[in-house]
Amino acid sequence: MASSKLQHEIKKRTPFRSAEQEAYLNLMRTSDLLHNRMGRFFREYGLTASQYNVLRILRGEGQPMPSLEIAERMIQVVPAITGLIDRLEKLGLVERRRCEQDRRVVYVEITSPAKKLLARIDKPLEKMHKQLLGHLSRSDLKQLSSLLEKARDTEGE
Repeated sequence: MASSKLQHEIKKRTPFRSAEQEAYLNLMRTSDLLHNRMGRFFREYGLTASQYNVLRILRGEGQPMPSLEIAERMIQVVPAITGLIDRLEKLGLVERRRCEQDRRVVYVEITSPAKKLLARIDKPLEKMHKQLLGHLSRSDLKQLSSLLEKARDTEGE
């Protein structure tokens, strides 16, 4: 059996134990590459990918949101949403206020400087997405998204 591209890239001498193992390792290698590139991109703007994600969620919602709801919408699960919001608040990118009816609920609101920062990021980020995945056809991208969604659907397990 011919060796796969991944097998060659990681200099693996023997074939993978299963197609599932090869697919998983391909996914992890690709994820790592994309994650590192995006991390460098966001550092240029003084943010992490998770901080950007919080700001993107708040901008999209258009109104203050409870911090726990923000956590539920995150692309990457963040164990400490409070610390993430603390850092954004110190940067002046969000403001917090307690709910008057339920003091346990904390609302987070995006600030004007954060909206301006996101506006600066939008076009370069679109360009970055095209650099990373623009060589794939629209059909390939739809199929990739569909397969990734299918891979995440392990509820039956």
